[in-house]
Amino acid sequence: MDTSALDLRGWEEKFPSGKRSKPYSTTEKYPGEALGQRRSPLGTTGASFNLPLEPSERIFLLTRERKRSRSIPRTMPIARPAGRIPDAAWTSGLREMTEPWKGALGCLGVAVFFAMTIGIISWQALEQSSEEWVLRGRAGGVLWERRRGALLLRALPEGQPVAVIAVGGVPAAEPPPPRDRCWQDGGQFCYAWEEAAELRLSLEPPPAPGTECYSVRWTPLRPDVMLKDCFSMANISWYGGASIRAQRWPFNSADSPAQPFVSGDFGKNPTGYGPVLERYFLGSTGVTVTVAPDVPFVLSLESNRHFCLGGAGGPLHYLLCISSDVATAHRHVGTQLVGPARVLPDTALLGSPIWQYYGPVGSAAKIKRGLRSLTRRLKRHRLQEGVLALGEHSTATLAAAEYVSMEQRRRRSLAHAWDPALIDPLRLSITLSPYTSIASPLFLRSLRDNEAGYWLSLQPRFGGCLVPLLTTWKGRLCARLNVTSEAALSWYLARARALRQALGASYVVFEGAEGNAFLEQAVSPPAELAGDRYAGALAAALATLGNATVISAGARSSHLPLFVQMSPRRSDWSHAGLKGLIPSVLHYSLLGYNFFIPDAVGGSLAGDAPGDQELYVRWLQIVTFLPVMAFSTPPWLCCDTWVLNLTRQCIQRHRDLVVPLILKYSEEWLRLGYPIFRPAWWLSPTDPTAFTIEDEFLIGDEVLVAPITEKGQTWRDIYLPGEGHQWMDINTARVFDGGTVLRNYSASLEEVPVFVKTS
Repeated sequence: MDTSALDLRGWEEKFPSGKRSKPYSTTEKYPGEALGQRRSPLGTTGASFNLPLEPSERIFLLTRERKRSRSIPRTMPIARPAGRIPDAAWTSGLREMTEPWKGALGCLGVAVFFAMTIGIISWQALEQSSEEWVLRGRAGGVLWERRRGALLLRALPEGQPVAVIAVGGVPAAEPPPPRDRCWQDGGQFCYAWEEAAELRLSLEPPPAPGTECYSVRWTPLRPDVMLKDCFSMANISWYGGASIRAQRWPFNSADSPAQPFVSGDFGKNPTGYGPVLERYFLGSTGVTVTVAPDVPFVLSLESNRHFCLGGAGGPLHYLLCISSDVATAHRHVGTQLVGPARVLPDTALLGSPIWQYYGPVGSAAKIKRGLRSLTRRLKRHRLQEGVLALGEHSTATLAAAEYVSMEQRRRRSLAHAWDPALIDPLRLSITLSPYTSIASPLFLRSLRDNEAGYWLSLQPRFGGCLVPLLTTWKGRLCARLNVTSEAALSWYLARARALRQALGASYVVFEGAEGNAFLEQAVSPPAELAGDRYAGALAAALATLGNATVISAGARSSHLPLFVQMSPRRSDWSHAGLKGLIPSVLHYSLLGYNFFIPDAVGGSLAGDAPGDQELYVRWLQIVTFLPVMAFSTPPWLCCDTWVLNLTRQCIQRHRDLVVPLILKYSEEWLRLGYPIFRPAWWLSPTDPTAFTIEDEFLIGDEVLVAPITEKGQTWRDIYLPGEGHQWMDINTARVFDGGTVLRNYSASLEEVPVFVKTS
C-alpha cells in the first residue's frame, strides 16, 4: 500500500506536529460502542501513552476515523460553539434561585446605581467650573458664581475679578440658567427666582471710551422679600458713599449697622451717616457703583468684609462700571455725578480766616461788647483780617434786637442798633437754620395765620388740619421748614435776605440741612422727601441767595456755588478727631465738595476745648493747606507765644501758596470735575501701596502734604506717588524720586513735610 497516496490533511489538522496533543487513553469511548466497553487498539488495555506513531499506525487510525464519521447521524451537530450558554439555562437558573439570592442581587444593582450617581456629581463639582457667564461685553462681563450665590464682575481679556457681589434675599444655591427671558437680546440677561425676586442685567451706554457699564435691577416679587447685595472688600479698597464720624480712607475698616442712606447729624446719631454723602462708591480695581437717584436704600458697613446695599422694601437699582484703573474710573464716572454745570462759590473767603465768636451771648448788648473786644484782640496780635462768625443763638439774639417795632425803636436810643463798623476791617458771618422752636412767636404766629403748611407736617387720615411734625434741634422741641412748599421757601429766603442786610453780614451759614425728620420719627416720608432729598432741595433754594452762602450738608449739590461746613470733631488724636481730618478732606473732595470749611483748629465738638498744644499745632499745620482756616479758640488762649507766631506764618503761607493753587485747580474742576484735593493713588493708580494712604493728600498734581498725625512723633514714613516724577521738599530743597517711600522722615513740631513736583 502506497502511503504517500493517502490524504493526510485531516490528520495534520488534528496533529500538526506529527505527535499526539494529549495522552491517548484506552478508556476513551467512541460513538456506537457499548457503554463500559474498553478497547486498546494496540493491545495494551488500560494503558496510556504519548509516543510517536509509525506510518502504518497513522494509516490505521485515519481509516478508522473516517468509518466512524459515516456512522454518526446527520441530524446531530458535530460541535457546539464554545463560550455560549443557552437562554434556557438563564431562565431556569433564575426560577431555581432562592428569594435571599434575588434580594442580594437587587441590592447590588441599587448600590451600583448610587455609586454611579455620586461619581457623576463629584465629577461635575470637581471638574466643571462653578462660574457661568450671564452677560458679556467688550471690556468685561458679569458671571454667576454657583457655590456662593454671587455675581462676579470680571475685566477682559485677563479675566481678573474686579468686584464680587454676594446676593441676598433670594435662594443663593439656585443658579440662573442661560438667558430664559431676554435671550433674543444679547445685551440683557433676565432671570426670576420663583416667588422671590427678579434680576435684570443690561449693558448701558458708556460714559467715556474705555469704560463699560452694566445696569443691575432687582425687583422683589413679594412684599416680605428684602433685597441685599454685598460688595466684597477682599483685595479691593472702597471709597465714597457716606461720611462717618470716625472717617477712614478707604472705608474698609469702618463699621456701621444697616440704616437708611440719608445725611445725618452726628450730634443726634453718632453711629449714623454724616452730612455729606453721594450714591457713588469707587473701588481700587477700577469699578464704580452708582445707585439710582430715585431708589431709597439702606447701607451697612462690615469692617474688612463687605459693604451692603439693601432695598428699603422696594426695588434695588444701581449701575456697575469698569475702567482700566481707579483714577480713570473716577474721571469717567465720578465726575459726572451732577452733570457739567458747576459754579464756584465766593473765592474771597478762601484767604480769610474765620474766627468764631466765643464771648457772652446773654443779650444783644453783651454780644456787641464781646465782638468789639475780640476785634481789638485780633488787631493787637496782627490778625485783624478775616471773618467773625456768630452762632445761631447769637444771630437770633441780634435779630430780635433789630426786629423791634418802629414805635419801640423811636422811644429807644439808636446807639443800641447794630453797626458793622464796630468790627471793621473784619467781616461778619451769621448763622440760621430751618428749625424754629414751637414756643417762638414766629411759630405761633404761623399757626394763627393758617400757615401750618410752612412746616413739615403729617397728613391727616380722615381730613382736618395739618399736624406739624415735631423734632428736636439743639435740645429744643422744634418744627422744620417745609422745603416742598414754594410759599414757605419764599418766606424763609426773604427773611434771610432781610436779616443779612440788617446786620450787614457778608456770609450766611445754614445749619441743620442734614437728616430726614420723617425717618427720625419712624414715619414714611412723602415721595418728594424720600431718602436724602431734603438736603438737596434746601441747597438748591439757598443757592439763590448768592455764592456767599455756607450750608452744613451736601447731597446732590456739589455743583452749586455753596461752601460746605464740616462737622465738629473731637479735640483728640483719634479718627473722630485729628486723625480723621485728612480722610474727611479726601472724602469731601472725591464727591465733588471741594469748597468746604474744616472744623476749627483743635476741634470744636461740644464739651471739648483744645488743651493739648501739640495737637493744636499739628491741626493748624493741616488746615493751612485746606480751602479755609477756621478758629474757635484763638492761639493766645491755649498756647505759648511761639504758637501765636506760627499761626501768623501759617495764615500767610495759606494766602501766598495754597489759595493760588486752589484757584488754579478750581478751573480744572469747572471744566472736568476733577477733585482739587486728591489721594496718592491719583498719580499712582495701579500701586497697591497708594490705595491705603490716609495721612497724605495732593493739591492738584503738584503739591504733596504729609503732616504728622501721631502724638509725640517727629518723624514719619512718606509715600511719594508718581513713578517717573521727582519731588522736592520745600523745607530742605532735597529732591526724591516718585514711586518710593521715605522711611523715618524727620519733621519737627514747628514744620510740616511739603513736597513740590519738579518733573
